[in-house]
Amino acid sequence: MRIDLNCDMGESFGVYTLGHDETAMPYVTSINVACGFHASDPNNIVKTIKKAKRHNLAIGAHPSFPDLVGFGRRAMAASHEEIYADVVYQIGALMGICKTEGLTLQHVKPHGALYNMAEKDSKVAAAIAKAIKDVDPNLFMICSCGSMMVQGAQNVGVKYVEEAFADRAYTQEGTLVSRREQGAVIHDPQVVAARVLTMITTGKVQTIDGFAVALKPQTICVHGDTPGAIDMIKAIRTSVVQEGIEVRPFSV
Repeated sequence: MRIDLNCDMGESFGVYTLGHDETAMPYVTSINVACGFHASDPNNIVKTIKKAKRHNLAIGAHPSFPDLVGFGRRAMAASHEEIYADVVYQIGALMGICKTEGLTLQHVKPHGALYNMAEKDSKVAAAIAKAIKDVDPNLFMICSCGSMMVQGAQNVGVKYVEEAFADRAYTQEGTLVSRREQGAVIHDPQVVAARVLTMITTGKVQTIDGFAVALKPQTICVHGDTPGAIDMIKAIRTSVVQEGIEVRPFSV
């Protein structure tokens, strides 16, 4: 049994620092690097890629809507053609920087509102998937477990893996509880670690109202910018390894 741990990184901007990238890197296996549309800038992206190379991490692009002010969390009325073009552009930027370090991309994971829209709309997901496949058919698309993203990826024929979120509560429909609701984010590292272990070993997760829904993730998203994030990531990694589960990038 094996699992990949992915984490969003490279979201600092100019002189402003966000997240605990370098502290979290030893405990994850894949990272999703902001491409400049919701966070980051060319210099910060270069720095993030260099750090990732030192830690031998698999690298993915983390494209979003062009929304620096809203951190990519605001839905935009973009056409499928615009979404396609934006995703192609952002993948290309990150690919170019990776090339300067002799690295290749493993995957693409949409960010924020773009991810949320793709979860619910297979046509939005297909626009993202087509962009990924057209840039490089060897790239994987990270999709929310059992969502319309999976259908969109399948319709286009892009490679994909399904992911679950370590510290987010789920509904009976298998979707994430809105951050606006109480209990949407779980903060206890031991509780989160136990949930992740259950997801991996049983393919199920307990919902916010006590039911069980099926999830079969190949990668688990851990957050590196929330309070206590590093302790949580360490707890997850420790519990998984102690259970004899191999932690490595999903493409290896």
